[in-house]
Amino acid sequence: MSATPLASVLFVCVHNAGRSQMAAGFLSHLAGDRIEVRSAGSIPGEQVNPAAVEAMREVGVDIARRQPKLLTTEAVRASDYVITMGCGDACPVFPGKKYLDWALEDPAGKGVESVRPIRDEIKARVEKLISEIDARPEA
Repeated sequence: MSATPLASVLFVCVHNAGRSQMAAGFLSHLAGDRIEVRSAGSIPGEQVNPAAVEAMREVGVDIARRQPKLLTTEAVRASDYVITMGCGDACPVFPGKKYLDWALEDPAGKGVESVRPIRDEIKARVEKLISEIDARPEA
């Protein structure tokens, strides 16, 4: 197996505390080292949403030790895919990147019961993304 990842993916949401953290957790869990994973927020929160942490724990993915990070131009520049989840115009745009906007409900302030369907939708989208990356022709 190649030491070079197939692609680099950056997940972005406003607080980098829920949706983007769950997406990054799933991508790391499902793709391992094959895909480089980053996540960030335009206005990062203080901590990852506890309901998101619990919802992910239920499916065997641990995001408890992750910390929200500030979105930087460098992170966007270093990524092949930039997937936004409600960060609006805060995301810088560079030519040659693949931009996707995933319209997902914000889990902020919701209990774990309400976060589960968001988690499941994120997992389905991450699985589709992995299939797309795996199907790309070799550069």
